[in-house]
Formats: sequence, structure tokens, C-alpha cells
Amino acid sequence: MRAPSTDRTTVRRWCLRHLQLLPVILLVGGAFLDYHTSPHFSGEAFYTAAPMTAAALLSLRATILAAIGACVADFALLSHFGFVGNSGGRSELAAVATVSALAIVVNRLMYYSKVRLESARRVALAVQRAVLPQLPASLGPLRIAVRYQAAVKDAQIGGDLYGAQDTPYGVRCLVGDVRGKGMEAVKVVTVAMGVFREAAEEEATLAGIAARLERALVRERDRRAGPERTEGFVTGVLVEIPHGGDELRLVNRGHPAPLLLHAGRVHSAEPSEPALPWGLAELGTDQDRADTVPFPPGATLLLYTDGLTEARNRAGDFYDPGAGLTGVEFPGPDALLATLLTEVSDHTDGRITDDMALLAVTRDKGRAQEPA
Repeated sequence: MRAPSTDRTTVRRWCLRHLQLLPVILLVGGAFLDYHTSPHFSGEAFYTAAPMTAAALLSLRATILAAIGACVADFALLSHFGFVGNSGGRSELAAVATVSALAIVVNRLMYYSKVRLESARRVALAVQRAVLPQLPASLGPLRIAVRYQAAVKDAQIGGDLYGAQDTPYGVRCLVGDVRGKGMEAVKVVTVAMGVFREAAEEEATLAGIAARLERALVRERDRRAGPERTEGFVTGVLVEIPHGGDELRLVNRGHPAPLLLHAGRVHSAEPSEPALPWGLAELGTDQDRADTVPFPPGATLLLYTDGLTEARNRAGDFYDPGAGLTGVEFPGPDALLATLLTEVSDHTDGRITDDMALLAVTRDKGRAQEPA
């Protein structure tokens, strides 16, 4: 099923690797056609395209060489056919020289734009590491892996959030999705993560953490002006894996249900009752009912945002993680997430249109978790 997509990816990578030869192909091809066709046929289009292509693909030195090559080739062919002294030949040569000079300028402008973009990416990555730091590979007998992929590739960060920490009450995790994009979403992520880190250590129940998140996000929403003041909300799942025992607890606030993987089987941990996202609790009651589900040794809990399940292929079909994971056993959470990202990329041909946060927690088979 994935072979056609894999073939397209291979072809695309091959083309990108050999794309740098395009300026040479244009120069050589243009000169060949110019020499072997009628004297009234001009290769000017090829000579002007070569330095411009080099400006977009290659270094400054390569662009200068392509510009010189274009001018030399045009001059040589004009001289060969005896057109270099007339007005048409001089006009053609001037056009090729002008476009070649512009190509060098374009190359420099693209270089400085790339420098600014790289600087912005480094700043965004620093923000991501501050707001969503890399999680430890293990917490007691629990192995943890996380992946984050922003829809805007160069942004490195979006409106999804994740966190996990060991507390006196067990390992507690959060995965959520902020409505909206851009810096406004990042601000909400910052607020939510700060509250979660503090409340996870202090609150005895998941309901207490959820209530503090609700209050903080309502305050953040009310500080906004315009339509975002009434429309902002956050979906999310809170998880508590107690010290000892083979169960975990979940509070789901309008978020895609986590998946439990064990012995090749996949089970969706649907909430017993639907609940509204954080920021909208005033519209309903009894939002923070915790569900208890089995979590035996060897099982893996997969938390994700809707960027995973709403990933579409060219036919408009959504990606189904449950179908892709059923019957497959993974050596650990890292292997699981790596497989998921590969499958989603193949399913969408690399066209990711929404932020995606993935967090997997595996309970080791060989060790029992001791109380803190």
C-alpha cells in the first residue's frame, strides 16, 4: 500500500540531489541547440535561465561562473554566425549580461534572507526548548518518547503542547492542542505548561490539576481583545500513572482519545463521558471525571494531537493510527513514534498541514514501579 508513495519520495530525493546540475545543462543544451540549428535561432532563453537557476540553487561563486559562462557562450555563438557586430546581436548580448548581473544580485539577496531565516529558526527552537523541553528517556520503570512537528516547518513550534514529570502521586503527563496558530497560540502554550508543571507537583488529583488549568486559561482568554477573547480554548488529556499497580487514570477535555497498545492489540481509551475543552467549562458541568484503565507491564500509552488523525492523503482519506499499529509490536516508545511519523509522511506525501505532538509511555515488563 505504501509502495507508490515511497517511490515518489525516492524520485523526489533523486531530483533534488541532481537539481544543482541544471545550470550546466541549460548552458550546454542552449549552446548545442544554438550551434546546430538555423543561424536565426537564438539560445538566449537558455543563457539567461542558467545564471538565474544558479542564483536560486548554488553559491555566489557558482552563480558568477554561470553568468560568465552564459555571456561567453552567447558571445561565441554570435561571433560564429557573424551577428556580434549588428544591433540585434549587441542587444541579445546586453540582455544576457544584464540578466547575469541580476542573477548575482538575486543570489546575494537570497543568501541574506536565508541568514535571517536561520536566525529566526534558532530563536524559535530556543523558545520551543524553553516552553516544551526535551523529556527524560525514562521515569522509573516507564520509558518515554516525544515528537513534535509544526505544520509550518521553519517555525519549529506551534499550538500543540506536551509534558511529563514524576510527582509524589505518580508520573503525570499532559498533551494538548491550543485553538489557533502563531504567537497567540504560543502564549497559551506557555501559560498551560507553567500551570501544569506546578499543579502536577501540588494537586492530589487530576481534577485539581484540570481546575487550575481551567482558571489560568480563562484568565488568559479574558485578557485578549477581539474575537479571540470568546473563541480561545484548549483541548487536552491529563494522565496519571500511579507508583505501583497496573492502572492509569485519564481526564479528557475534548481531545482525541489516547491509544493503548499491548501484545499487538490497540485499544482506544475513550472517556466515559464527553467533556468540554479548557476555557469553556462554564458552558457545562462535571468536566473532570477521571477514568481508570488497565496499564499492564509491556503496554504503551500513545497520546497525540489531531494533527495525526486529520492527516490526509491526496484522495482526502484521514490517517488511521489504530489500523496501522494493530498487530505490530514495538521494542519501545521511540520505535513506535518513528514508525508513526514515517507512515504519516508516506500517507500525506510529506504534506503536513497541522501541528502534531506525539507522546508515548511504555511500562517495562521486567520491573515493578515502587512507591515514591
